[in-house]
Amino acid sequence: MSDSWIVGINPVEGALSNDASRVREVLVEQGQRNARVQELATRAKELNIPVHHRPREQLDRVSGEARHQGVVARYEAPPMGSENDIEGLLEAAGQNALVLVLDGVTDPHNLGACLRSAAAAGATMVIVPKDRAVGLTPVVRRASAGGADRVPLIAATNLARALRTLKDAGVWITGLAGDTDETVYGIDMRGPVALVLGSEGEGMRRLTRETCDFVAKIPMPGAMESLNVSVATGIVLFEALRQRSDKR
Repeated sequence: MSDSWIVGINPVEGALSNDASRVREVLVEQGQRNARVQELATRAKELNIPVHHRPREQLDRVSGEARHQGVVARYEAPPMGSENDIEGLLEAAGQNALVLVLDGVTDPHNLGACLRSAAAAGATMVIVPKDRAVGLTPVVRRASAGGADRVPLIAATNLARALRTLKDAGVWITGLAGDTDETVYGIDMRGPVALVLGSEGEGMRRLTRETCDFVAKIPMPGAMESLNVSVATGIVLFEALRQRSDKR
């Protein structure tokens, strides 16, 4: 475990609400008058978390490229989950298992947005390859708007092996690609399913694609050939939820 900085109002609020025991201190910009920032400082004090008022330059320094909005929190980040955690999470979810697999999404804003959609959809977990993911950086946490604290993130040493673990547990795997006739609307996503999206430039790697049970596309009748991966993630996750809510 190591300390990192959670940056911005929503991420800090998410940490205080969902994992306050790991928040070590909160820094508030001197002279900050934002009501929500003041509420966060009050809540942190109520939780016996030290609150310090510091110059803007200090918050800028620890925030890096992320916009801090006048508040940051030092957080003892737990390690990301591993392949050993997959079976337990699937068992707990049962027939409602909904897994998001991201093969090569390295942009922190995209990863954060995908985590946000996964949390909103009640996903069981998000799986990423350990050597092709950005990790839970402050930018990822901010882009996730608290989603990083609400959905387990699994860093798989061997993604193909992790996918086989899903299959052995009865999870049907659908990968997204543009070069297929099948659409996501024609795939049965009821029951335990995993949805696999690759990087925007290269898509899924060959071995990842070969491990999928189905390959489908999001139909796009307009002039664009592809969607941002976080947009595609939201579409396919909520298509799965739509199907699961259909009682017919």
